[in-house]
Amino acid sequence: MRSERPCILVSNDDGVDAAGIKALQRELASIGNIKVVAPDRERSAASHSLTLQVPIRAYRLSENIISVDGTPTDCIMLAIKNLLEVKPDLVVSGINRGANMGDDITYSGTVAAAMEATLLGTPAIAISLDRGDNNDYDYTAAARIAREVSLAVLKRGLPDGILLNVNVPSLPSEAIRGVKITRLGKQVYEDLIIEQTDPRGKPYYWIGGQQETWSIEPNTDYTAVADGFVSITPIHLDLTDYRTFAILEGWELDSIAEAARGRTERQGENA
Repeated sequence: MRSERPCILVSNDDGVDAAGIKALQRELASIGNIKVVAPDRERSAASHSLTLQVPIRAYRLSENIISVDGTPTDCIMLAIKNLLEVKPDLVVSGINRGANMGDDITYSGTVAAAMEATLLGTPAIAISLDRGDNNDYDYTAAARIAREVSLAVLKRGLPDGILLNVNVPSLPSEAIRGVKITRLGKQVYEDLIIEQTDPRGKPYYWIGGQQETWSIEPNTDYTAVADGFVSITPIHLDLTDYRTFAILEGWELDSIAEAARGRTERQGENA
């Protein structure tokens, strides 16, 4: 039987024991019944990957907490399709340890969990906390922001195919200047890969060597967070660029089909 309180499914990519997800659980418990289905270990940069080649196992840690030895996307799919008794009213993914802005959302397991929920017809929010000085993370303000955004989504809903990507500056609650609706920023990648040599003389590589830099542009998530604002970016799952239709229609596409047919005919003649 469904409770009068909304069912909120919480997940992440930092693992079921991460400080961010625990802060999120505590804060959201005041507005709904919380169900946690999250990876059993860190799955950062898992993107929207599914585990297809090996079985997935789920472990019930308590009545409302389940760990999964899979990706964030696995967690959401299993939770909604199999593990939960009722379909959640909302999915909240996070609080990620580090921002998920600009191009990073294509790699982010935090955002991917929200994407999967959106694909399955459940409103979803991804929330991340920017890195503080000395790599400190205080999730208090981000958890409160997550609660307020969650209340708004539960009350008003979201358009089909849309999720909210929320990034919070690493500041005390009283120092946050406000909230801005933003677009995705743009990163400049330099020295991203570190190459080193192991004791046997063979090369190996670390991806993510140098801290990324950002293009400073108006109305972007990065600029908002850098200026002390919470950034809320609506993400549409339809990645089609409709503006490019007219360009592609001028590409003499019939010749591509004719070339393919000609190749098929030649292969048939040579068979």
